[in-house]
Amino acid sequence: MNGTVMTIIGFSILFVMTTAGSALVYIFKSNSPKATTLFLGFASGIMISASVWSLLIPSIDQAKEIMGENLAFLPAVIGFILGGLFLVLLDKIVPHFHSATGEEEGIKTSMSKPMKMLLAVTLHNIPEGLAVGFAFGAASTTGDPTAYVSALGLAIGIGLQNFPEGAAVSLPMHSSLGSKHKAFACGAFSGIVEPVFAVVGFFLASALTIAQPWLLALSAGAMVFVVVEDLIPEAHFGDHPHLGTWGIMIGFAVMMVLDVALAF
Repeated sequence: MNGTVMTIIGFSILFVMTTAGSALVYIFKSNSPKATTLFLGFASGIMISASVWSLLIPSIDQAKEIMGENLAFLPAVIGFILGGLFLVLLDKIVPHFHSATGEEEGIKTSMSKPMKMLLAVTLHNIPEGLAVGFAFGAASTTGDPTAYVSALGLAIGIGLQNFPEGAAVSLPMHSSLGSKHKAFACGAFSGIVEPVFAVVGFFLASALTIAQPWLLALSAGAMVFVVVEDLIPEAHFGDHPHLGTWGIMIGFAVMMVLDVALAF
């Protein structure tokens, strides 16, 4: 496959897997706390692993060519922190509801609670879309087939965690809305932002070549922020600690295998 085909496939995987996961609302009658813990733990492991193997390490490697060995850590460190601050800014602006804590954030509106829950999940997906877009954008500037394969591995990994994440959206939404069709639509809609922001990230990384190490690290910081701020609390690891721990470990290992194996 050429780079363009891999890019299209990579962007499509993000939405397709979220939609497929959301369709589980037609199979399961209700949201299972144990399944939610396992699903969100797996998603957390994927995101942490992707942040390290697919984003921070490439950020440092690219920075070595620009800034030299001694200062190669700067874009990774600063970009990582900026990624967290980017999510803090979105938290302040976008009205949303944290189901784990019952806390509402963002601009005050009369929007319904289910809609705020949907926006909360949508915020989770923005850094994931950006990460895939940045990876493919960086690959397009070099034309290196290995870079495209690595970016596709990242997209597959994010897609894998989107499947349980889609279920983690549609099943609770079914309880809130009372309609499987509406719950499925909400789950699928939450995944639309990923390919949209993947396109944004692609063009940013392609146009701002010198900023690529910073952009990769920024998306890593944003994803880790989402894991710590939202996914882990929502998983209620305290109720099912072993399930949550193994979910994270399996997710981390799966993403690590994808990134390393596809690089060769």
